[in-house]
Amino acid sequence: MKRRGYRHVRAIVLGVLICFSAAASAQAPPGVARVWFLRSVEAQSKTATGAAPTIYANGAPIGRIPVGTDFYRDLPPGTYRFTVEPYGLPTPQASTLQLTSGSQAYLQVQWEASWQFGYPEAGWSFAPNTFVITPMAPRLAQAYLPTLRFIGGG
Repeated sequence: MKRRGYRHVRAIVLGVLICFSAAASAQAPPGVARVWFLRSVEAQSKTATGAAPTIYANGAPIGRIPVGTDFYRDLPPGTYRFTVEPYGLPTPQASTLQLTSGSQAYLQVQWEASWQFGYPEAGWSFAPNTFVITPMAPRLAQAYLPTLRFIGGG
């Protein structure tokens, strides 16, 4: 009898995953490009976990991304420079994408060590870190999307 109950739970979980996969693979409407933003769960820092940094496209804010979430924005075709609020030491890090009509792109926000961007580690009583935004391979991003909480699109 217990085994039968597990089949129902598995069926429900499978259905939810299929719905999320369908949403993740949905194409952008004609005339725009869809950019997905993902942020997985980080274990490195309480600061990073509690933060919801703002993402910017060409200097304009487009949304905040709490830990364990994803969202998308539909943008007109063109060249975009994406940055994220650092919450740590500021860096010149950015991701520039050339978006075409009907395309999809994936960007992930991560908490990274600031030394990777030219800050020395010597003299710090903690590991100075910062948020960065980097491109993500579509196949990998689509595997992550079902594990994240979707917080909107548009």
